[in-house]
Amino acid sequence: MTIDSATTDLRENAQVRPRKKIDSQKALVYLFMLLASVASVTPFIWMLITSLKTQAESIQIPLQLLPAHPGFAAYGRILHEIPFTTFYLNSILATFFTVTLQMVIATMAAYSFARLHFRGRNIVFMLCISILMVPGQAFLIPQFLAVQRLGLLNTLSGLILPGIFSIYATFLLRQFFMAVPREMEEAALMDGYNHFTIFWRIMLPLIRPGIIACIIINGLWSWNNLMWPLIVNTSSNKLTLPVGLASLSSRAGEEYPMLMAGALMAIIPMLMLFIVFQRYFIQGIAGVGVKS
Repeated sequence: MTIDSATTDLRENAQVRPRKKIDSQKALVYLFMLLASVASVTPFIWMLITSLKTQAESIQIPLQLLPAHPGFAAYGRILHEIPFTTFYLNSILATFFTVTLQMVIATMAAYSFARLHFRGRNIVFMLCISILMVPGQAFLIPQFLAVQRLGLLNTLSGLILPGIFSIYATFLLRQFFMAVPREMEEAALMDGYNHFTIFWRIMLPLIRPGIIACIIINGLWSWNNLMWPLIVNTSSNKLTLPVGLASLSSRAGEEYPMLMAGALMAIIPMLMLFIVFQRYFIQGIAGVGVKS
């Protein structure tokens, strides 16, 4: 073997070893992601299996993994024994109007804090951000007293109004507005556009991923909100899904198949929303704070 051939073999081995190391690292990453995916999906699979069981099978010890005779009786019972359709409609209306008003207020506030120059802008923004340091439970009593004095107890308006301002959405959208090049805004001003036209026709289309990310995040929070609907509404025809499902647990003996059937039907709207807009959601979360 010549010196040149030996040198060539050493170079080839040096190139192969790092590649094998990289492949092994990728395999570990994929394995970890697979395990994380299985851990995330398992509760939903268990909910589906439990909803197909009878009450006796759901509490049987030792645990019975699969139902002997799968059936959809729990789905029929939850639709007839409680006003599940009313709860569903209340949750849809409350979530839709809450998130819509949140986006209207948050986009305008975020644009003002990011683009408009006025005295005390940074001070006002820091005061708004300081709200995030206060636990949400601290606002429950003042909000309840305000809603009570307005005569909005047991109404959808009382359920919606306290949540129409989202400082989290304002902060997130402000970062997106700041990432837009100022040259575009200056060119629009030179063309005679006012700030409202710039905001509506130029800025909002550019930050669409951020808006969709906020809609999904705030929509999920509003859809799953339990504490405030439980406090402000006592009438059965004004309850939302989380409160209605929680009422099943307060019965004598928990009906696990009914509870799981209701929970599965409750997650369908948010799941469909994420599936349809997941591309924009990922872009919105990944693009926070990235300046062009």
